[in-house]
Amino acid sequence: MLKRFYIDLKKYFPYSLVSAKSQLKAEVANSYLNWLWWILDPLCFMFIYTFIFGYVFKAKEPYFPVFIFIGLSMWDFFNRMMTGSVKIIKNNKAIVSKVYLPKYILILVKIWVNGFKMLVSFGIVAFMIAAWRIPLTWNVFYFFPVMALLLLFSFGCSAHLLHYGVFVEDLSNVVSIVLRMLFYLTGIFYNIVTRMPEPYGQWLIRYNPVAFFLESMRNALLYGKAPHRKLMLVWFIVSLILSGLGIRKIYENENSYVKVI
Repeated sequence: MLKRFYIDLKKYFPYSLVSAKSQLKAEVANSYLNWLWWILDPLCFMFIYTFIFGYVFKAKEPYFPVFIFIGLSMWDFFNRMMTGSVKIIKNNKAIVSKVYLPKYILILVKIWVNGFKMLVSFGIVAFMIAAWRIPLTWNVFYFFPVMALLLLFSFGCSAHLLHYGVFVEDLSNVVSIVLRMLFYLTGIFYNIVTRMPEPYGQWLIRYNPVAFFLESMRNALLYGKAPHRKLMLVWFIVSLILSGLGIRKIYENENSYVKVI
């Protein structure tokens, strides 16, 4: 399976990039503001949450607007990946029913599309860090492994949602409810460690991978702290296992996807 995956990835990787570029162009083709929406959308949510939690609920986190913006950028990527993967086969019926394409390539396309938007948001984060004169340390380079972990974990989860989304019609509703619950348990607009009573805060950081990724990214960019490296290794192994099992499941069942849809 590993050899087949390598051959297919090498063959269809250029297609995933071209397809992602086409989707990004199509999204803004009929919009007056075009690509500016990729900046305005997360900025508007940041202002809303900053006002509600920073001024109404008196949140005391240092660099609170940047704190929220990092959380929103990473959560938006993960949320889009999960919701989009459930019906990704049905939404691409015209492609998968006519030509052979390893179905996980569709996930890669979504990763490039949503990942590009997230990088645009982190470009704004870099500007905000400079504007707030936030002191940086060498730990800022943990940005790259933390981002890679988020991408790998999202790919693994998406591979399983792709498979079960073909056969379980109501899965999208279940995923929507679970994501809504996770939204409030991930610490997007509050610090889990300081706001949650012990030991629940530490439990959430340990067992909620998205919360751990957010916490690690904020520590690296805002507070000059290194992430918990052992936990990073654990979630890297978990993500690899999820991805491997998901790819195997897709390879074993992809011929039946066309029959079902």
